Amino acid sequence: MDRAVDEALLRTLTPTVIGILGRRGADFAAAEDAVQEALVEAVRVWPGDPPRDAKGWLVTVAWRKYLDAVRADTSRRRREVLVEEEPAPGPAEVVDDTLQLYFLCAHPSLSPASAVALTLRAVGGLTTRQIAQAYLVPEATMAQRISRAKRTVAGVRFDRHGDVGTVLRVLYLVFNEGYSGDVDLAAEAIRLTRQLAASTDSEEVAGLLALMLLHHARRPARTRTDGSLVPLAEQDRGRWDTTLIAEGVELLQAALARDRLGEFQAQAAIAALHADARTAEETDWVQIVEWYDELVRLTGSAVARLNRAVAVGEADGPRAGLAALAELDPALPRHTAVAAYLHERDGDPVTAARLYADAARSAPNVAERDHLVRQAARLNALLRG
Repeated sequence: MDRAVDEALLRTLTPTVIGILGRRGADFAAAEDAVQEALVEAVRVWPGDPPRDAKGWLVTVAWRKYLDAVRADTSRRRREVLVEEEPAPGPAEVVDDTLQLYFLCAHPSLSPASAVALTLRAVGGLTTRQIAQAYLVPEATMAQRISRAKRTVAGVRFDRHGDVGTVLRVLYLVFNEGYSGDVDLAAEAIRLTRQLAASTDSEEVAGLLALMLLHHARRPARTRTDGSLVPLAEQDRGRWDTTLIAEGVELLQAALARDRLGEFQAQAAIAALHADARTAEETDWVQIVEWYDELVRLTGSAVARLNRAVAVGEADGPRAGLAALAELDPALPRHTAVAAYLHERDGDPVTAARLYADAARSAPNVAERDHLVRQAARLNALLRG
């Protein structure tokens, strides 16, 4: 069996197998440890001897790994009843515990960073090494983060519903990390959100999936061959993935038809309006402002207000955008970059060049910093010429 196919199958089966062990009596931390050991065994054994029932094989091996750990832990006598009768090998249960596992990994007692790490490992089936590489931290650091997270939720039962909004925010955090190391986190977030959508009937889950697909559709046009950023208005729209756009729009329309608007549906509606425009000039900025008004109403988010100021600047002119921006805290991330853009649109290259340079000094990443530096250099060159 091909190694890549093995890994994809293993990652898909991971949350189900953890859930099965949980219903058999294992706590979350012990179940997750046992399943990770079973995954290692599968990678070693399956290429030469693939099982007929992959899930059944994983359940059997993981349960045995769990029992071995219980037997070795003589100080935990209360669990000895679990080792007296091992369930006979055979077809695994068909109950889907994936949704409960999402809730568990996004438990409100966890920090966002810990919830993301635990979700990627327990639901996504990624190794600690892969997660560490994706977040550019040492593997030992990530292992400690995951261990602390598992201890935090160790006593939480699998039969309690959590907050789907928290789960969605965790998945959106994963998506926004994009690509690093050997794991494409944007693609992984889409896979996990599809899985969540199959487990729950929620228009906001559909809204988040639509938002991810619409953003991901623009990915091929977002950077140049040298890695530099291409602003939305300058992107080659012929490189956008129309299949992903069509799927995202269809999901969004079905969610909006249920008339229970949420923040991810509103964000997806904005992304859909950008995707619908054949050129930057054809963008319906008036509608985009209206959707930002909805998003601000739903969330009160300062970031949404900042993005709304940009949209107002496009719909009603740069001075209207600057007026909207003046109502916001100048310490807000990217506030200075937005001010630079609007001042340039308003015909003030001197102020814009200075603000681009200021914004570059506080840019959140190298690609954005380099883009802002180039913008400042471009205007300064024009002023000297």
